[in-house]
Amino acid sequence: MNTTIATRKSGTLEVSAIGLGCMGMTYSYAPFPEKKDMISLLAKAVEMGVNFFDTAEVYGPYNNEELVGEALKPFRNKVVIATKFGFNIEDGKMKGVTGKPERIRAAVEGSLKRLQVETIDLLYQHRVDPTVPIEDVAGTVKDLIAEGKVKHFGLSEAGANTIRRAHAVLPVTALQSEYSLWTRQHEAEIIPTIEELGIGLVAFSPLGKGFLTGAIDEKKSFETQDIRYNLPRFTQEARIANKALVDLLTAIGAKKNATAAQIALAWALAQKPWIVPIPGTTKLHRLQENIGAASLQLTTEDLAEIEKASAQITIVGNRYTEAQERATGL
Repeated sequence: MNTTIATRKSGTLEVSAIGLGCMGMTYSYAPFPEKKDMISLLAKAVEMGVNFFDTAEVYGPYNNEELVGEALKPFRNKVVIATKFGFNIEDGKMKGVTGKPERIRAAVEGSLKRLQVETIDLLYQHRVDPTVPIEDVAGTVKDLIAEGKVKHFGLSEAGANTIRRAHAVLPVTALQSEYSLWTRQHEAEIIPTIEELGIGLVAFSPLGKGFLTGAIDEKKSFETQDIRYNLPRFTQEARIANKALVDLLTAIGAKKNATAAQIALAWALAQKPWIVPIPGTTKLHRLQENIGAASLQLTTEDLAEIEKASAQITIVGNRYTEAQERATGL
């Protein structure tokens, strides 16, 4: 099952053009599969050429890192593992953001153990803590790099000014933020900023939390543990309205002998050579489908058609609820 996936530079890291977001294997997208099946899937991903894997201490909490650590231990010298700090965790639940240096250090020690590694390849601040100067956060990670516990520093969902301030203390390798054909707000200020600074963009939810695959219609129901259960963009009315975007991707895909998901991923890849999407999946056929997008070439005409048609489509629904925005800085 060995496959060659093109690699690309995202900041100073060279990784497979398509990474794998592991969150949904234990968190946010219930019901969750058996651990042994996910260990097998992660091994297959490596065999198929994926070498960039994303997790976080808060996914679970903790059990996602444990899963990734166990599954990828046999491939340690072949893979780049990214994880994140940035939340208080009490009684197994996320309790707001924190960027306190002592909490960062505690999080890193825990992540090193769970991931079964000596060094974290890429460490993100999961969400910015407005009560702690970003210079203190970057300075703490700089010390951790000097101690050999971390290799690269990243931010997630940070604003342009925060990125600049952090980068002045410690070069930021990558920004992880939501980016897809239906979530494009970062094009105004964030993407020009990181391009100027030589920072890569790791795009989470590049398939719109599954919606852009075409597998979610107005009849789909979500379990209460599924993050989409309460999201404004996933109400029945919103799904009906937003189907126009899926129809566009499907139509383009029909011309290219590709699926809607592959067109969505190829679109993201085509925007900048340093954008790396990290779609998540728990299914082997979806993994194979996503990887296939790395070799799909969209022409200038294809991209212009997508741009023109998508500009006529109004996306209905915010990506998060107001409570989620307040609680996690989303």
